[in-house]
Amino acid sequence: MKTKAIPSQWLIKNGHRMDCNPYMGGAVEARAILEKLACQKQQLHELTIGIYHAGREGRKWVETEEFGVPFLGSTDILKSDLSHLPFISKQQVANNPAFTIHKGWTLITRSGTIGRMAYARPDMDGMACSEHVMRVVPDTNEIPSGYLYAYLNSKFGVPIVVSGTYGSIIQSIEPQHIAALPVPRLGDTIEGAIHRLVEEAAELRVEYQTKLNEATSTLFEAAGLKDIEAEDWHAQGADLGYSVKLPSPRSLRALNFNSRYLGFVEKLKRIKHKKLSDICSGGQLSSGVRFKRIDASPEFGGMLIGQKQGFFANPQGRWISVEHSPDGIFVGDETVLIASQGTLGEHEVFCRPIFITGEWLNYVYSQHFLRVVSGDPDISGAYLFAFIRSEMVFRCLRSMSIGSKQQDIHTGMLGDLPIPIISDHLISKIEELVRDAFVAKDSANESESKAIGLVEQAIEQAAQVKH
Repeated sequence: MKTKAIPSQWLIKNGHRMDCNPYMGGAVEARAILEKLACQKQQLHELTIGIYHAGREGRKWVETEEFGVPFLGSTDILKSDLSHLPFISKQQVANNPAFTIHKGWTLITRSGTIGRMAYARPDMDGMACSEHVMRVVPDTNEIPSGYLYAYLNSKFGVPIVVSGTYGSIIQSIEPQHIAALPVPRLGDTIEGAIHRLVEEAAELRVEYQTKLNEATSTLFEAAGLKDIEAEDWHAQGADLGYSVKLPSPRSLRALNFNSRYLGFVEKLKRIKHKKLSDICSGGQLSSGVRFKRIDASPEFGGMLIGQKQGFFANPQGRWISVEHSPDGIFVGDETVLIASQGTLGEHEVFCRPIFITGEWLNYVYSQHFLRVVSGDPDISGAYLFAFIRSEMVFRCLRSMSIGSKQQDIHTGMLGDLPIPIISDHLISKIEELVRDAFVAKDSANESESKAIGLVEQAIEQAAQVKH
C-alpha cells in the first residue's frame, strides 16, 4: 500500500477532490513546477486543431484491404510492427472520418489503461483508429508536433493527463479533461530540436518496418514460395470431414492435421530445407523457466517483459529481482521468442514472434515465450525470425496448438517445421536487413527518449532559475 502526506492547500486548489489519483500520480507536483516557470504557457486547446476520439459505434470488419482500412486498437498504437492489423470497412470510415488518423498526431489511450501515448508515424497516415484512443491534432502553425508529443509524454504531461481519469471499473478520460492542460513554450530553438528528434524516431520506425517486410518477402521469393495474407488462409474454407493417417500418437487433435497446414509443410519439404529441431540442436527450442516474481526497484532489478509488452515499440513491464530469479530469465543475442501461450483469437499475439538483440538483451522474459535459439553456424536467429514472422508460419504455428482454453504450441511439431535453405548470398542479405531493422528500432527509441529528456531537463532548469 502506498501512502503520502499532502498539504491542505492541494485539496483546496483541486476543489476538495478526495480521490488519490491526482495526488499520488504526480499531477499536483507537475502543475506546481509548471507554475514556477517564467516562460509563456498556453492551454492545450489553443495549440491544436482538435482533441477528439471516433465515438462509439459497432465496427464492420472486412477481410481484405480492397474493402477495408487497417485498424489500430488501443494496444496497436504502441506496437513496432504493424504488419498484421485487421481491416475496418472503408464505407464505415467514410461515414465517420473521425476514425482516420494522420502522421504527426499524438495518440493517447483514453479508457482502460489511461495515458499511454504514441506519435503517429508516416506509415500510420490514413489508418483508422479505435474510439479508445484520443487524437490530439496539433496546429503546426502554433507548435511543432514533435515537441507537443514529447511534452505530453513527459513526466510533466502524463500525470496531468491521467489526473483527469474518471470511472470505477473501467476508467476513462474525455477531450474536455485535458483541453486546459498547460503547455510551456520553451522557445523555437529547443522546441525545434525536440521536434526533429521525434520526427527522426518516427522515420526510423518506418525504416524498421520496411526492412523487416523486405527480409521476409526476399526469403519467400528466393525459396520459390509466396507468403499469404490472412484472407488467403480463410478463403480455403474450413477443414471438415477429412481423414489422416497419424504418423505418431503424439496428438489426436484434428486441428494439428488440417489440410492447409499440411499442404504448406509439403511445399517446404519439396525444396531444400532443414528441420527446425536440427537447426536448434545445440541451441534451444523450449519454453523459459518458471519462476516466482519478486518485485524490486529498477536499480536492483530487471524489467520483466510479458507476451503483450514484447510487441511494444518501447519496453514496458514490471521490475523484478534478478538475484532471486533462476538462470534462463535473460536470453542471448538473436534469440527468437514466440508468444506460446494464449487463445486463438484472430488478432491476439499467440504464435507471433519477437527478435531479441541490442537494447532488448537487457530485459527479462517470462516463461510464456518459447525460446528458439539456433545451434547451426550457417543459420542465424535473424534468418529464422525473417521466416517465422511470416503470416504462413503464423498459421502453421496456430495449427500446432494444444490445450483446452489456454493454448500452447506442440514443440515436437514445431521441431519438425521445415526451414527453407537458400543461397548463402541471399541468407546474408536477409540477415543484414533484419539486423539493420533492429538497429533502426533501437535508434528510434533512443531519439524519442532523448527528446522527452530534453523537455524534462528544460522545464526543470527553468523552474530552478525562477525559484
